[in-house]
Amino acid sequence: MAVRLSRRVDFPMLDMAGIAFYPRIYDLAHRFFEESWEVMCGFDYPHILQEMKIGFPVVDIKSEFHSPFRYGDTVNATIWISKVGVKSCTWQYRFHNQNDELLWSSEQVTVCVSMTNMESLPIPAELRTGLEACTNE
Repeated sequence: MAVRLSRRVDFPMLDMAGIAFYPRIYDLAHRFFEESWEVMCGFDYPHILQEMKIGFPVVDIKSEFHSPFRYGDTVNATIWISKVGVKSCTWQYRFHNQNDELLWSSEQVTVCVSMTNMESLPIPAELRTGLEACTNE
């Protein structure tokens, strides 16, 4: 089952045109990514990084910007996993505003790595189970 999270578009996210500056959208996506781990797997991302000593950096990203993010909008994120491999997983993101207008969509591939040497690792079973349970939108 997909994870659903929400945040407001705040003033510091805006550019001179009064819409969200595109790097801020990627920052927002990463914030949702971090929050989703606890919902999906029962572990928060700081625990995964600091205690389990693994991380999931992005190695491939495809995005489409459908409509502007405007100041005061509520971004409703839907996040799910479309593929779980041995060492990688593919994340799907759909951001809608409070009027259910599609703002942004993205597919991002992350790889499980050791935080001590950045070598890829198999995804641990305790995380794999949660990731596999989130394979439907």
